[in-house]
Amino acid sequence: MVQFNTLMIFYLALFLLSVLGRFLLTRLNIGHLRCFGNRIPEVFRGRIDGDTLTRMRDYTVDSSRFASVEGLTGDVVTLVVLLSGFLPWLVTSLGGLKLPFVPTGLLFFGVLAVISGLASLPFSLYGTFVIEKRYGFSTISFQLWLIDLVKGIVITIVLMGILLSAFLSLMFYAPGSWWLWVWLVYASFQMLMVWLYPLVIAPLFNRYEPVGSESLREAIVAMMARVGLKTEGVFQVDEGKRSRHSNAYFTGLGATKRIVLYDTLLASHSDDEILAILSHEIGHWKKRHVLKQLLFMEAAALFVFYLAWRLIGWDMLYRTFGIEQVVPFVGLLLLAVLFEPLTFFLTPIASLVLRRFEREADDFSRHLMGDKAAALAEALKRLAKDNLANLHPHPLYAGFYYTHPPLVERIARIEGPGSKKGT
Repeated sequence: MVQFNTLMIFYLALFLLSVLGRFLLTRLNIGHLRCFGNRIPEVFRGRIDGDTLTRMRDYTVDSSRFASVEGLTGDVVTLVVLLSGFLPWLVTSLGGLKLPFVPTGLLFFGVLAVISGLASLPFSLYGTFVIEKRYGFSTISFQLWLIDLVKGIVITIVLMGILLSAFLSLMFYAPGSWWLWVWLVYASFQMLMVWLYPLVIAPLFNRYEPVGSESLREAIVAMMARVGLKTEGVFQVDEGKRSRHSNAYFTGLGATKRIVLYDTLLASHSDDEILAILSHEIGHWKKRHVLKQLLFMEAAALFVFYLAWRLIGWDMLYRTFGIEQVVPFVGLLLLAVLFEPLTFFLTPIASLVLRRFEREADDFSRHLMGDKAAALAEALKRLAKDNLANLHPHPLYAGFYYTHPPLVERIARIEGPGSKKGT
């Protein structure tokens, strides 16, 4: 039976505080938008009209409410799994199969993954075929959505099966030092996935081909050469068959590094705007933001694995949730569940750092674009309009969640003193 001891009370208190915090921040943001969402910011005057602003407001409100319901459903599923006695039953049932440690652990996590996947499936359908279609974004057919789902499940089973098998094997055969070996496997796996993703995984979902505009391709390569960066190619991807949202990104590592532009971006933005967007991304590379984030994540992972190793034999951890014996792979899950609410309270710290990175990348873009520096602001205005971005986030909500500066503030900064207007 589940025990409502000090550990359980501490967990439930953190859990409920995080749930309440998310709810209040969302309500605060929606309320702020309802009050100020009919005002066109000065930097957007002449670029959007009242109807567009209304659609921006409504899209944010609908998306926020939907995300809140989805998050709350996930929270309820978590509590049911933890407090209903399901976990002890699952551990006992799997133990009765008399399978070796690794297959038992894989089945344990597999069952929980199925529960999580089934709970999230209706939200994926509703978000894609109701909300996104309502606002003219979703272009995907049900058949393609289903194909994507099956592909994603197969890829997840294969990759997570390999990774979890390695973790469980190390926990079983190296109980005194598995935290270090697991971290090494985790870090290596991450690097391998970053390297392989553009070559193996991404082409399973989309068609990648060289950018059709030779002049744009040459301008991108020349711009990268000016700052000492090389790329294996500049590609466009047929994302328009799924959504009208637009984007551009760098992907890969070393010999697989490439630039990817959405076909929707190419269709709606000028060459100068596309170059400005990419110059911002180049700024992240040159300022070593990617490396800094990677090093931080690896250091955090090392700490987490070490802490898990120290706590995984703690009897109270298992008894609290009704499990009679110490089972290391169950301990991994319980520790992840216990620490998950803490991530909510750490979110504003991470957001603050990432917003600083974004400002540095904007400054780099202004410098790199020179006389055409204003193209970045123009690109952001077009992206905001095309993607129905929220132009009036509540300051507290933005400070807590936003990894980029709010758009109005960001554009005003780009167009402020020191910027060079395009000709």
